[in-house]
Amino acid sequence: MAKKLKVTLVKSLIGLSPVQEGTVKALGLRHIRQTVEHDDTPTIRGMIASVPFCVEVDEGRGAAEGQTGASRKGT
Repeated sequence: MAKKLKVTLVKSLIGLSPVQEGTVKALGLRHIRQTVEHDDTPTIRGMIASVPFCVEVDEGRGAAEGQTGASRKGT
């Protein structure tokens, strides 16, 4: 199974150059705190490397394996 990357937009697109804005949109990110999942490929890594200041990357084994379900403390 291919390794997955979770990419989250943490900074506004306002003030970015048109090229940087296009890169963020090509990653599938439109809103702050939006998270998308991509395969870990050199292409995606290059896109992330061009805008490292406005995205956050979680290098997990995939979304399905990393989630255990919500649990609440207290009532």
